[in-house]
Amino acid sequence: MFRSIKILRQHGIQYVPNLRTAKLTPLFRGRPVITGQLSAEQSAELANLCPSGAIEPNPFSIDLGKCVFCRECEFAAPDKIRFTNDYHIATNNRSNLIIRADQDIPIILDPDLVRKEIRTLFRRSLKLRQVSAAGDASNEMELNAAGNVCFDMGRYGIEFVASPRHADGLVITGPISENMAEALQICYDATPAPKLIILCGTDAISGGLFAESHALNRTFLNRYPIDLYVPGNPVHPLTFINGILDLIGRRI
Repeated sequence: MFRSIKILRQHGIQYVPNLRTAKLTPLFRGRPVITGQLSAEQSAELANLCPSGAIEPNPFSIDLGKCVFCRECEFAAPDKIRFTNDYHIATNNRSNLIIRADQDIPIILDPDLVRKEIRTLFRRSLKLRQVSAAGDASNEMELNAAGNVCFDMGRYGIEFVASPRHADGLVITGPISENMAEALQICYDATPAPKLIILCGTDAISGGLFAESHALNRTFLNRYPIDLYVPGNPVHPLTFINGILDLIGRRI
């Protein structure tokens, strides 16, 4: 027993005590801030530089639903664009992912868009089925990390399950290929109502780098309301967990 206690003391705390206030390294690529107005020439140059079409030149803005967080725009205009380490960037309002000049404000959840049954039924327990709809495994690995000993989202009753019949909602990663469209629909139909749809990662939200590919079939997203958008390429576990906690109204 004493040997076990000694080992535990040597290891110290192995988890993030407070997932709401945890600090990430300044190198983390989170919510960007655009300082001042850019010239038409500079805006066009940055728009052409963006690999995923996330930059709108007029008026200048960055769409985090399309952004792959490569920071090429920041490298090209460091005096105008800066990616902060703010990981609280999940929202249920797609328009909230548009970052505009001189608007250094946090990205928040719109409480008016949250369905009443979500906070009534899922505040204490939420089981999710993750569907990789042609994902590249990066977001999938980060979602796995959300349940490990470091982040341990299970302490709040949030867990992934193997079967959609045991789930309260779907977490979709990947741009949704033609080959996965029917499988995704089958998975959705097997999930009991009421059910959530969470888009996790740039590919799921907008298609990302594959948005114009003929191999995609994203019509599923036109048929059902989306409860949460979690941007990132890939998403950070803290972004995902905090987004879920905001959605279900769970206080910690």
